[in-house]
Formats: sequence, C-alpha cells, structure tokens
Amino acid sequence: MTLADVGRVSEIRVRGWQRAYRGLMPQAYLDALSVAEDAERRRAGFGRGRPGVVNLVAERAGTVVGWAALGPCRDSEVRTPDAELYALYAAVDHFGTGVGRALLGEAARRAEALGHPAMRLWVLRDNLAARRFYARAGLPADGAEESFEVAGVAVPEVRHGGGLPLKRP
Repeated sequence: MTLADVGRVSEIRVRGWQRAYRGLMPQAYLDALSVAEDAERRRAGFGRGRPGVVNLVAERAGTVVGWAALGPCRDSEVRTPDAELYALYAAVDHFGTGVGRALLGEAARRAEALGHPAMRLWVLRDNLAARRFYARAGLPADGAEESFEVAGVAVPEVRHGGGLPLKRP
C-alpha cells in the first residue's frame, strides 16, 4: 500500500463497514462514517506505522479493490509470537470474486515470512459470512469472545485462529 492508495482504501473500508455491519451495530453510527475523515486519519498516520505492521492492497486493472492489514498480535498484555489480521476488506462490487482469498493468502505468506507461527483475528460474532470465510481458510473460532462499544451499544466479537498453523484459503 502506498500513500496514493489511502483514499481508495478508506472508501473500501467505510463502504465495507456500512454493508457488512448493517444490523450488527447502530445504523446511525454506520451512516455517519465518512470516507474523507477516515482517509484524513489514515494519511496523518501513514509512514508512522508500528514496527511489523504490513498494509496490503489488491488491484484489478490498476484499481485498488481490496485491503488487508496485519501485524503483531494485540490480544493481551502478554504478547505472543502470533500475527493478527487487523483488517481484510474487498470493495463491495468485488465481494465473492476471490479478492478476500487472495489478500488472506498474501497476509499469511507475509506473516510467515516475518516469523509468526500463526495468525489470529477478531470478527463480529454475528457476521456469519465472515466467520464462515475464515473457518474455511483454516482459521476457526477458538472460543474467545469480547465486546467493544459503538455509540453506546456493546458489539460482541469472536476470535478466530487460536494459534493454529497458518493455512492457505
């Protein structure tokens, strides 16, 4: 990912949240998400990233159609050697076309190259399509759950991966 990709990545992320999380978190919050504000935050932090964090984009015909971010696992106060997939999004008009599988495969390759023995990620508990996608890729739910707050509403997440060896989707 380059600085020039930030605007498109923000568009993919915000539109992805608005579509995938409809009914899973407050609609007013989703409606208020701004591509411009997300891009501004992303540009401000670009180049000041944390060590070991990798941002990837997928392109088709010269257009960014997906984004993934991974880095050291942030799960607990005790750090593990595992990687964490922080984000994986395909452009809405590219859902089901293999963009997510390709990004996940490349994220796994990068994590392995960085010396991570496994990958973990957090998924909204009720985002069943995403949970099936990760389970098919060899990253099943491991039983850990936690919630975060969005506009005063608790949104439960489930951890996938559980320290299992990386597998390709």
